[in-house]
Amino acid sequence: MQRATKIVATLGPASSSAERLAELVAAGVDVVRLNFSHGTVDDHRQRVETLRAAAHHAGRTVGVMADLQGPKIRIGKFAAGPIAIKAGQHFILDATCTLGDATRVGLDYPDLVEDVVAGDVLLLDDGRTVFDVECVEGSEIHCRNRHDGELSNNKGINKQGGGLSAPALTPKDMADIKTAAALNVDFVAVSFPKTGADMRQTRQLLHEAGSDALIIAKIERVEAIDNLQDILHATDGVMVARGDLAVEVGDAAVPALQKRIIRMAREANRFVITATQMMESMIASPVPTRAEVSDVANAVLDGTDAVMLSAETASGMYPVAAVEAMARVCVAAEKSHEVKVDAHFLDRTFTRIDQSIAMAALFTAVHMKVKAVAALTDSGSTALWMSRINSGVPIYALTPRIRTRYRVSIFRDVFPLITDFATHDRDELLWQAEETLLAAGAVEVGDLIVLTIGEPIGLAGGTNTLKLVKVGEHRRPAA
Repeated sequence: MQRATKIVATLGPASSSAERLAELVAAGVDVVRLNFSHGTVDDHRQRVETLRAAAHHAGRTVGVMADLQGPKIRIGKFAAGPIAIKAGQHFILDATCTLGDATRVGLDYPDLVEDVVAGDVLLLDDGRTVFDVECVEGSEIHCRNRHDGELSNNKGINKQGGGLSAPALTPKDMADIKTAAALNVDFVAVSFPKTGADMRQTRQLLHEAGSDALIIAKIERVEAIDNLQDILHATDGVMVARGDLAVEVGDAAVPALQKRIIRMAREANRFVITATQMMESMIASPVPTRAEVSDVANAVLDGTDAVMLSAETASGMYPVAAVEAMARVCVAAEKSHEVKVDAHFLDRTFTRIDQSIAMAALFTAVHMKVKAVAALTDSGSTALWMSRINSGVPIYALTPRIRTRYRVSIFRDVFPLITDFATHDRDELLWQAEETLLAAGAVEVGDLIVLTIGEPIGLAGGTNTLKLVKVGEHRRPAA
């Protein structure tokens, strides 16, 4: 069974060599993530070049995502290393402190003193340390610690319930957008967006840098949940970034939010990635826990386009095994998924011809039990729309554009095939499409397939024709 759900793997020290990248490609990685919070421009460039060589050698399409760091809201450093901190202890976050001690520590985001008031709750180190704000005096935030623990350098700070004013795009992010454009990445992920305006600004900066990469909003702030519809309107895809999101909204709220975000993204014709700690134990273990297997499977059953590995592949001991394990779980979950598409069609209104053709193709494919759907597409939008319905039928995006081939690499149930349609004759193109599917091993002679195409030929967004054919039934049209 061909895996419908895509796998995103983060690159890092454990996954940057030519040998390791070749193994990851062979294991089934669909998109690699460059974490711009770490590494130099040269590191990222070398990883992209090595990855592309490995993918080309394997004959696979592997997309590249640049993940922007976003605002760093962290404490500073301690003079003598980590400190022990006791429950009930008074502690000060001091915007003017250079090196901290057992009573106070500095801030690399001094505006935090303007964002909090007495009664607020600050969560440090992904919630491992919880501070109740007692008062704010000048540059000092006076807090009371809730639990025994340890605090070390540069730990992140979240405000429970959200409300931090830091902008989504920092000067570093703006410089990194230019780097991403120069690397010709396929996707750019924005950390901590609050509204659609953050995504529109990103798109504008990318265009100014000469890139048409698809943009991804990482949903990890309370404000992003409140403005989700606005963000979906402005972005191409979203990522359920469960780490910071859990800290801001509370861990118990995340499962339901995950389902809601996936559902809303699919309804808005946006792709969605589920991320954070999906197979965290495999950083040090060759096998995942049963809870992790269930977590990945549930994301697949929810309809996510992709599942993501972070430290598991960036710095873990078993990066290839993590990808292989995730692939196994995805396939098993997809086999158990019951296909029900009629209700989706009854609840939706289509106002565009190309979208109506895409949905009609899926309806026909399910009810006629076809082997595959082939969308002859310039931009990839027809394949995206088709993939919003979990039909269980593989969708092949046949495109002459290299850029589109990589863009669709993250869409669930979509498999790109590069073609060279040098003719504007419809019948010739449809025959070539059959031959392309046969050559790729996607279909066999006698299989029933659905083909979609736009006329006039080559016009982006112009899909207006659907054809149901039996492979090999017709000869090549006369020249």
